[in-house]
Amino acid sequence: MSETITLAQLEKKLQQLQADLPRILQRTAKLATMKAVEVAAEATPPKAGTGRGGYIGKNMLTGELKAAWATDSVTTPAKSGNNYVTTLANNQQYASYVENGHVLNKHFVPGLYIDEDGLLSRHLDGSGGLVVGTKTRWVKGEFMAEKGKRAYQKAIESLLRKEIERAMR
Repeated sequence: MSETITLAQLEKKLQQLQADLPRILQRTAKLATMKAVEVAAEATPPKAGTGRGGYIGKNMLTGELKAAWATDSVTTPAKSGNNYVTTLANNQQYASYVENGHVLNKHFVPGLYIDEDGLLSRHLDGSGGLVVGTKTRWVKGEFMAEKGKRAYQKAIESLLRKEIERAMR
């Protein structure tokens, strides 16, 4: 069964939508940024099921890089002129290298050795050492922020459409 709507009723709904627009935009920006943070963190090493083991950096094994998306991003929108601004960020010093890729040179690390369990360890006195590096000279980027930005755009479109449809009912 279709519903007939008069021009006056439509005008009233549009005025209500206009009055509710700031709340809709804030909510949408927050939810889309939260989705971007989630996607960026999922794309950040260590990633489940990738088989990327102990050759990746110490801070990626600990999850510090992954956790930084949630702590460094600003998901609560701030009004700036006619815009609502949120920030997808990762302030770890090496985040840009993981994002974009980097050169990996072999180099000597004093005090580094492989212990009886096959794990990298350090001699506290700095004795000995290992040459570390890989056969690969270029480490591919993970493009975590780019993936987060794409997720944000997709979420904004979907969420805005749903919010406007809900408001027009």
